[in-house]
Amino acid sequence: MTSKHKSKVYAVVGVSPLLVLLSLTVFLGSGCTQGESSTTGVDSSAAMPSVKTERELLLEVERRFENPEAHYELARLYHRSREWTKAEYRYNTALSQRPGLLGAQAGLVKLYADEGEPTKAEQFAYGYIRQASGSTRTTLKLAWEFDNAGLSDYAMRCFQQALAEAPDSYDANKQMGLYYLGKGDNDKARLYLGRSFELNPRQPDVAGALGRLGVVVESPQPEPEREKDAKE
Repeated sequence: MTSKHKSKVYAVVGVSPLLVLLSLTVFLGSGCTQGESSTTGVDSSAAMPSVKTERELLLEVERRFENPEAHYELARLYHRSREWTKAEYRYNTALSQRPGLLGAQAGLVKLYADEGEPTKAEQFAYGYIRQASGSTRTTLKLAWEFDNAGLSDYAMRCFQQALAEAPDSYDANKQMGLYYLGKGDNDKARLYLGRSFELNPRQPDVAGALGRLGVVVESPQPEPEREKDAKE
């Protein structure tokens, strides 16, 4: 037999931290580890600075030119030092070798914005966001790359696109919630994280985030199974 599960999310004003902790302990202790999202709010390459020097990276591409990661790291290095021409060349080289390198896409858009070319930045951002459409996961990852690059407007476009294409995606709602949480908009964070939890209650990280926001979550409970009629 199979049984269905229900979950509820309660927003509680002035809730006791102990009550939230106890509620979460019950939930996490119930073995709810299935169905975690494939993407998290830190799933992006742009967040981590390169530990390699320019010389080391140049030696890598000299040994093997088809090395998009090395070109990308060089682009970031030149970008930080405001060597625009060199950075643009390396971003474009990385993307020519790996068109789906989302960090390089966001980096190139940021480069044009930093250079004072907003029209060009908009043109490339529009193209990359449109290119990501059709894949919720890719769109969400691009959103975080834009956010890490300091391009919050483009990040929001990606989150909105993901939700427009998959409004019942627990992951898309989760990522939007985490985005608002990071921006300090707790009301919207509760809204989207709560929706994500309703769609998939087996997300301990979402339950934890809701608990920290003062929301008590109810562990999924199986519905009573109907007894089969006894055979005569």
